[in-house]
Amino acid sequence: MNNTLLLGDEAIAQAAIDAGLSGMYAYPGTPSTEIMEYIQSSRTAAERSIHREWSSNEKTAMEAALGMSYTGKRAMVAMKHVGLNVAADGFINSALTGVNGGLIIVSADDPSMHSSQNEQDSRFYAKFAFVPCFEPSNQQEAYNMVFDAFELSEKYKTPVLLRITTRLAHSRASVKMTRYPAPQKKISLPSDPLQFVLLPANARKKFKALLTSYDTIRYDARLEKYNSFRDGKKRDLGVIACGITYNYLMENIRGHEGDYPVLKIASYPFPEDLIKSIAARCKEILVLEEGYPLIEEGLKGFFYTGTKVLGRLDGTVPRDGEMNPAIVAKALGMTASYGKKVPDLVRMRPPSFCKGCGHADMFNALIEAVKPYGPGRVFSDIGCYTLGALPPYNAINSCVDMGASVTMAVGAADAGLFPSIAVIGDSTFTHSGITGLLDAVNKNSPVTIIISDNSTTGMTGGQKSQATGRLEQIIAGIGVSPDHLRMIVPLRKNNEENVRIMKEEFEYRGVSVIIAARECIQTAASRKKTESSN
Repeated sequence: MNNTLLLGDEAIAQAAIDAGLSGMYAYPGTPSTEIMEYIQSSRTAAERSIHREWSSNEKTAMEAALGMSYTGKRAMVAMKHVGLNVAADGFINSALTGVNGGLIIVSADDPSMHSSQNEQDSRFYAKFAFVPCFEPSNQQEAYNMVFDAFELSEKYKTPVLLRITTRLAHSRASVKMTRYPAPQKKISLPSDPLQFVLLPANARKKFKALLTSYDTIRYDARLEKYNSFRDGKKRDLGVIACGITYNYLMENIRGHEGDYPVLKIASYPFPEDLIKSIAARCKEILVLEEGYPLIEEGLKGFFYTGTKVLGRLDGTVPRDGEMNPAIVAKALGMTASYGKKVPDLVRMRPPSFCKGCGHADMFNALIEAVKPYGPGRVFSDIGCYTLGALPPYNAINSCVDMGASVTMAVGAADAGLFPSIAVIGDSTFTHSGITGLLDAVNKNSPVTIIISDNSTTGMTGGQKSQATGRLEQIIAGIGVSPDHLRMIVPLRKNNEENVRIMKEEFEYRGVSVIIAARECIQTAASRKKTESSN
């Protein structure tokens, strides 16, 4: 066995390699990005020819992983929580088709929205789809769970969700690893030729089988071993701690572990007798879970005996945001330690564009070009350029989900807003903007789409963009008129020309696309450094 200091993301990635992974699929999204990056940089993964290329979006990643599973080989797909929304169609239906080779879906949730549009709890997706779910409390569990998840997946022919959160994904701990990776599976196609065919007659049978399997799987040792109950002396309060919140609990009761009855939950579904064990002992149950009150809501209907349930719903812990040891201490009636107050001298520094960023020069031109029309006409998207919503630019009016800039601009144009303008990045465009542009072309919507092309997926660390080197051809292929497919270089010296081109296209009563192309200065600097060292 080898001990190595790993991020939670890295522990999951290394475990997948060690468990005989054949294909890794993902679209970059914090806090899940490092899983793919670790496998891409792994010498072992290269030697074993593990597929590890970025996908255009989470849906294509999910479906490609399912295709790898179809061949009998083990596959993993990783994404952040909002990415699971994009992949939901394939994910939920994969529970019905079942799998052939082991299939793990890693969803990295982001409580407190450190780098996300919303808070979301992927455990609800697992429950909704009738899919087993692992929720590790530490890096070692994350590593171990990957092996069990693959075995569980293959035993019950089901996809398995591995749910982590930001703190686990981006914190390091010593992880004990196996010395030798398991061999990859050989190609072995499904024995049932209709397994992956969800015609209604077949799907109805599969749904009945899924319900039976889901009820059985809760008693499997691969799930049960991660859930544990430890009795305590106190009878007034028992604690249910899920995933990483178990660490926050232990931090507060260290040295007094025997005082509280504690039920640790790290896998789902779980047998009801675990709940009954703690309920029979305690007058009140405190539920600690990162994200939504999934277990707490379930217990509200379960405890018909009058046991009081405390947690997010009754305000014992905050309804929103990330859990931490201080919140847990307060919920336990202890004195919470918050550390020293930050001096007034220290001020929050709002995020801003890198110095010399092409997005900034694009926005400077856009602000000038759109000024005669008045405010409220620019729809934007998710990427570095979203910072255009902040001072001194105050240039965009929306940021909802990947690709929504294009489709919201189309909808606003349908309502009569003119000009209606969308700003989107090159990677986001290939993720979800292409189909919106196709709608616009088919309707000849009077919209202007500005693609701020920095030739990378800049917001998540500079991963390869699927559009690099072929963005113009993709747009022409969708059907945008060559006369209204314009190229600009966002530099201060080109501002006057860029403003002129934008004004011309804003006045066009049809679909126009402006590509503002300039390489991200961070990836450019990295590229030049690499080139100079070679």
